[in-house]
Amino acid sequence: MALVYDAVYPFQKGGGERRFHEIGRHLGGVELYGMKGWPGAARSTMVDGVRVHALCRARPLYTRDGRRSIPQALLFGLACLKLLGRRFDVIDCCGFPYFSLFACRLVATVRRKPLVSTWHEVWGRAYWRAYLGRLGAVGWAVERLAARLPDEIITVSATTARRLREELGYRGPIHLVPNGYDPAAVARAGRADGDAEVVFIGRLIAEKRVDLLIDALALLAAEGTPPRCRIVGDGPERAALTARAARLGLTGHVEFTGALAGAEDVLATIKAARVLALPSVREGFGMVVLEANACGVPVVTVRHPGNAAAELIAEEVNGWVVEPTADALAAAIRRAVDRPGDAARITSHVRGYAWPAVVRGHGLADVYAPRAVRA
Repeated sequence: MALVYDAVYPFQKGGGERRFHEIGRHLGGVELYGMKGWPGAARSTMVDGVRVHALCRARPLYTRDGRRSIPQALLFGLACLKLLGRRFDVIDCCGFPYFSLFACRLVATVRRKPLVSTWHEVWGRAYWRAYLGRLGAVGWAVERLAARLPDEIITVSATTARRLREELGYRGPIHLVPNGYDPAAVARAGRADGDAEVVFIGRLIAEKRVDLLIDALALLAAEGTPPRCRIVGDGPERAALTARAARLGLTGHVEFTGALAGAEDVLATIKAARVLALPSVREGFGMVVLEANACGVPVVTVRHPGNAAAELIAEEVNGWVVEPTADALAAAIRRAVDRPGDAARITSHVRGYAWPAVVRGHGLADVYAPRAVRA
């Protein structure tokens, strides 16, 4: 089976990269194809027992202003035509950034192999307009056309499945197979030093609404001593967020750590907190919710049509879903800090999302295997 995505874990560390990596680890018979992120001249390498192939050299995924690079996506899409000379029974090409999916459709048709596509989120017309202005109509058209290319689609959330139907007009089979977490990594991770009670993990982009978290902390500061907060991640909004925290008098209470070196460092930071705040209004799944809960830490997230992370929350069990306002977020954070939840109950709530359980229990192998047999 060929899994195709431009960004490859651990050389890039987003949710999509980690999903394909974990599928390769737990499913077997899998080879990953992406950009070359490792040193040396070798065009392939082994990562945790998974063979990874370079279709082209590594290029920056983002422009200086934090947008996904269109030239990079086009060049990787062209590089995917090299799959015409590779052996496989089925392709699963990540839906985003679209151009690779067009190339894989051609490869699958020529080779007479099935094409499956994993979709983590749908951008939709409104977001494309906000993202590119008038040119957003082009992005919207490309996204709608890309959704018609696969024989079948795997989605990681019910939100994405619904939007594929309603906004992109996809009419083929959809298989809902969620993301997961690594229980062994959770067990290995220690507890970070420090007394930060609130933690945010993610890329610092506008849609993550870290500004809302900072405003909520300012409200808590006005009531007395605010909880200390660690903001883990980097991105184009970091300078503006740092300035916002300073302007609101939170410099001594909010720590911007930047991106951490490894997954276990992130987990250790979560374990040291009492609550993870995820005020994102655009979340295709929210893998960090599972990781926080697996560490026994509850999550506060927001109610928004683009936030699929809310699907993972059972109110008062493993977290809270609140309106996307500073007042509502502040109230939920205060509740979580003052009255810690039952860590054992929180952990048990997400046990079924451990990667071995996802790959086997959610039928991912069954989604791929019959197609390989038919091919």
